[in-house]
Amino acid sequence: MTDVSSKEMYEFKRTLKDLSEKKGRGTELVSVYIPPDKQVSDVVKHMREELSQSANIKSKSTKKNVQSAIEVIMQRLKLFPKPPEKGLVMFVGMIPRGGPGTEKMETYVFEPSEPIKTYTYHCNSEFYLEPLEEMLADKDVYGLAVLDRKEATVAILKGKRIDIVKTLTSGVPGKHKAGGQSQRRFDRLIELAAHEFLKRIGEHINEAFLALPDLEGVILGGPGHTKEDFLKGDYLHHEIKKKVITTVDTSYTGEFGIREVIDKSMDVLMEIDVMREKKLVQRFLHELINDDGLASYGEKEVRMHLQMGAVEIVLLSEDINSQRITYECSACGQRLEKTSKKGEEESEETCSSCNERIKIIESKDIIDDFVEMAEEVGSEVEIVSTETEEGMQLLRAFGGIGAVLRYRP
Repeated sequence: MTDVSSKEMYEFKRTLKDLSEKKGRGTELVSVYIPPDKQVSDVVKHMREELSQSANIKSKSTKKNVQSAIEVIMQRLKLFPKPPEKGLVMFVGMIPRGGPGTEKMETYVFEPSEPIKTYTYHCNSEFYLEPLEEMLADKDVYGLAVLDRKEATVAILKGKRIDIVKTLTSGVPGKHKAGGQSQRRFDRLIELAAHEFLKRIGEHINEAFLALPDLEGVILGGPGHTKEDFLKGDYLHHEIKKKVITTVDTSYTGEFGIREVIDKSMDVLMEIDVMREKKLVQRFLHELINDDGLASYGEKEVRMHLQMGAVEIVLLSEDINSQRITYECSACGQRLEKTSKKGEEESEETCSSCNERIKIIESKDIIDDFVEMAEEVGSEVEIVSTETEEGMQLLRAFGGIGAVLRYRP
């Protein structure tokens, strides 16, 4: 996974977490998922119907809040002549801030990371997040193929979704018992037909998989040795061949064979992403223990090396619970920046120049702050999970902030 996708994954997880914490007093939080091919006029028509139906809600406050949410949705839909390329997601509702009467209308409208398949309108005491949670797993894309001499199936695995790309049959004849020269001639014809069939499979695989810029790997399956012969032969494009992770023995070659490949490869697939993360942190640790190693850690040191342009890769734990706060003096304009734990009560600060009280003008997640700094100087960013021993070590021993350097300043 690239630095961009790890950042996007972190932001996506954070958005989902924030939305999952929003709770309404009644069944008054509205969620709408609009596929890219859905007519906006049809959605507006449905919203009008729901507005009419909401008049039957017994609770006056719930009825009022549901109607307000639907009206906000209809107003927002006026901004979209048609849904964006991947569709549109809308979450609208009154969120309590404390006691009674503290509710405030909150609206979230965005294009999801993956295309929406089904139109959904959902009204409950919390936002309906299942489709987005499923998309969270949709970042990893794998090419699958099961084959023997008689048939082959090519598929793409995206998260939990399987898309069958092509099913092929060969017409290669079975064994023939003619004997003598006829037998040898027939065997040559069989081998030639099998070779042509494998060429055809390779063409379809190359066409399907080369079109996937985010392809993580390829797994080949099937009964017998045909898959190994196929891999050894000159049938696959070299870029696809490099991405073949493993071969798997299966009993079937159709869709059942594809599912068999997935079942037998899950441990391998899970290990790939884990290994990528482990290797990254291990590289950081290896640089750290060398006398002339290219590594630094801790917020202050990594921040300094970033400002100097000396950082190649910034490693940030996804579990860092800090924020970067910027203060400004209204009297003289001097600024002060400090880092504090999220949820901590902010201390009052005074200006070092004129001794006036200074006010907070900005507060941002520390990961966002580091990402912005890294982008300015062309450094990569990797958001590291705590699902591995190395990931936990980065968080506990180094405060969740480390860097591999381009050079030693």
